[in-house]
Amino acid sequence: MARENFVISDRVRSLANQAQTDTAARFAEIDEIAQKNTEKVLSSFREHRVSDVCFNGTTGYGYNDKGRDTLDEIFADVMGTQSALVRTHFVSGTHAITAALFAALRPGQTLLSVTGPPYDTLHGVIGITGNHRGSLKEIGVAYSQMDINCPAESRSSDPVSSGNTGGPGSSVNPGGPGDRIIDMEAITAAVQSSKAGAVFIQRSKGYTPRRALSIGEIGEVCDAVHSVDRNIAVVVDNCYGEFTEIIEPGDAGADLVAGSLIKNPGGGIAPAGGYVAGKKELVEAAAFRLTSPGIGGECGATLGVNRLLYQGLFMAPHTVAQALKTAVFCARLFELLGYKTAPGYLDARSDIVQTVELGSPELLELFCKGIQAGAPVDSYVTPMAWDMPGYRDKVIMAAGAFVQGSSIELSADAPMRPPFAVYFQGGLTWPHIKAGVAFAADNILKQRNN
Repeated sequence: MARENFVISDRVRSLANQAQTDTAARFAEIDEIAQKNTEKVLSSFREHRVSDVCFNGTTGYGYNDKGRDTLDEIFADVMGTQSALVRTHFVSGTHAITAALFAALRPGQTLLSVTGPPYDTLHGVIGITGNHRGSLKEIGVAYSQMDINCPAESRSSDPVSSGNTGGPGSSVNPGGPGDRIIDMEAITAAVQSSKAGAVFIQRSKGYTPRRALSIGEIGEVCDAVHSVDRNIAVVVDNCYGEFTEIIEPGDAGADLVAGSLIKNPGGGIAPAGGYVAGKKELVEAAAFRLTSPGIGGECGATLGVNRLLYQGLFMAPHTVAQALKTAVFCARLFELLGYKTAPGYLDARSDIVQTVELGSPELLELFCKGIQAGAPVDSYVTPMAWDMPGYRDKVIMAAGAFVQGSSIELSADAPMRPPFAVYFQGGLTWPHIKAGVAFAADNILKQRNN
C-alpha cells in the first residue's frame, strides 16, 4: 500500500496544480535567466582554470591560498567588479555590508540612504539605534535618508469561493519595475547639498512594502551620484538579489556590492560567509576592516571549505531560479486564495522575496508553522515570535534548513506588526517548493474554514 505523505486537501492540491499551469510562462523566463548566468559563471571558472588544487584548504595564517585567491577573482568577474573578497569569516550579510560601509566612509562624512531606512540589523551599525559603540556614528559619520516611493505593488484575485479561479489576465494592479519609486532629481539634489561620502542602496525590499530595485534603476542611481562627484561611493546591499537578473550592480556602476553566502551566491551549499566586491582600493579597505590594516585579505585560513564555496557558486544560478519559482508559485497560489501578494506572479523580479499579506498574527503564525512542518530539518519544531537581536519588533521565523539561517533554502519570516505580511523566500528543489507552499496554504485554509 502506498504511504500517504503530506496531508494536503484536494482543494489546495487542485489550486496548486492550477498555479503551476498559470506560472509556466514565467518559469520559462526564469530558466532563461538561469541559463545565461550559468554560462557566465562557467566561463569564469574556465578562464581562471579551476582545478581540484583550488579545493585544498589552508590552516594558521592561510598564506598562499590558491583556492581562496582564485575564488576572489571569479566573484569579481561574476559581480562585474575589479576586485572581490569572499570569506567564511564574514558571519552574515550584515557583517559584509558593515565592512563595505566602513571602507567607503570617513569621519565627518555622511552616509546617504536613497532607499529609505536600511534593513533592521544595520541600524546599530549606522548608529540609528543602540548605544553607538563601534558604529559609524561613533567615529563621526552622519546619517541621512530619502524616503522611497511605495506604489502599490501587490496583486490579488477574488477568493476562489466567489467563483473566480483566476488566470493569467486576472490579477490587478500590476506594479512592477515600470513604476518609478526613486526620484533621480531628488537624489542629485541631496548629494549636492550634503557631505555624502557614500550613497547606500538596499536592493531588496527588506520588511517594507516597496518592491526590489532592478539593476536598471541601480544604474540610474549610480549615474546620478557620479554625475555630482565620482569620488562618492555607491554601496549596494545585494542580499537576495544575486542572479535574479543577468547582470549585477557592479556592471551598472556600483562601487561596492556586498552580500551573504548563505543566500543566493552560496547556492544552498556554502556553509557560511559573505562577500564584498567592487573597486580594488575599496575592497582592500573592507579587507582591512575584516582583519586588520596591513594584513587585509592576504590572511585567513580556509580550513577545507573552498570546494563548498566553489560548488555553491556554480550551482547558484540554478538554485536562485528554483527560489524565483518558489516566489512566483507562492504568489499565484495565494492570489487564487484571495490574498494580496507582492510582487504579483506576473511581475518582473529583482530579488527572491515574496510577500503575502495575511492580515492577522494568527494566520501569520499558521503560514510559518506550515513552512516549518514541511521542512526537511526540524519539521517537528513550532516557530514562535521572539525578540531577535537587531530587530525592533518580535520576529517569527520558519527555517528548517541544512545550513543554519540559510534563506536560499525554503524559509519564511516576518515582524509581528500590521499588516502581518509574511516574507517568504528560498527553495532548493521544485518538488519541495510545491509541497511546502501547498502545506502552508492548507494550514491557513483549514483555519479560515473553521
